[in-house]
Amino acid sequence: MTDDLVAQVRSTYARAALAVTDVSPAACCSTPTALDGGEQFGGSLYDAADVAALPDTAYLASLGCGNPTAVADLLPGERVLDLGSGGGIDVLLSARRVGSTGFAYGVDMTPEMLALARSNAAKAGATNVEFLEGRIEAVPLPDASIDVIISNCVINLSVDKPAVLAEMYRLLVPGGRLGVSDVVAEDHVTTGERAERGSFVGCVAGALSRSEYLEGLATAGFMDATVQFTHEVAPGMHGAIVRATKA
Repeated sequence: MTDDLVAQVRSTYARAALAVTDVSPAACCSTPTALDGGEQFGGSLYDAADVAALPDTAYLASLGCGNPTAVADLLPGERVLDLGSGGGIDVLLSARRVGSTGFAYGVDMTPEMLALARSNAAKAGATNVEFLEGRIEAVPLPDASIDVIISNCVINLSVDKPAVLAEMYRLLVPGGRLGVSDVVAEDHVTTGERAERGSFVGCVAGALSRSEYLEGLATAGFMDATVQFTHEVAPGMHGAIVRATKA
């Protein structure tokens, strides 16, 4: 079952990437809706000024539930990692914020999304970025090599969330922080009810509750963790900003 879910996620986002690049025989004139909820997900959640200088294909491929680069308070010179970087929009926005002395990495398990992201980086003329193929449970980067971790509606898609939280802790430098956008359930919404309100690949069925998120971050070793709901994507389910710091 776990392998089936991973395959479903990879297939769904591969189709989204191919539709944006218009190389799929089934592609039409817009990105397929990989997520449930219309404008509660996607590029409409970004400030127009932020994306104005980016390739259209970066904006169109955005299937997230927030704008993590706006909540992570990125500073010049920082090293940033985007978990599940998709078409690259958050990596490119991060690269702009950290400047020439900083660096932005993206990791994604979908070759089609990686190809799209690398194309978008080339179009944008971004030189302080790198896109890596890998799973967010096992990122191909050294220990304590990242200052800030961001992610946009991807952690809920993992089939092993404790491994993701532990991996984030491993990657961050002491005092490093995370600023993540994700779908989070209210504590009273059961796992069964989450599945009734949306699919796993649609970023709903696999979501953690607020208390589950906070407990998982504490178990991984994080301090000062907060989960702030921003907008409802389904009854009792919210786009949320998750922040925490490595001790």
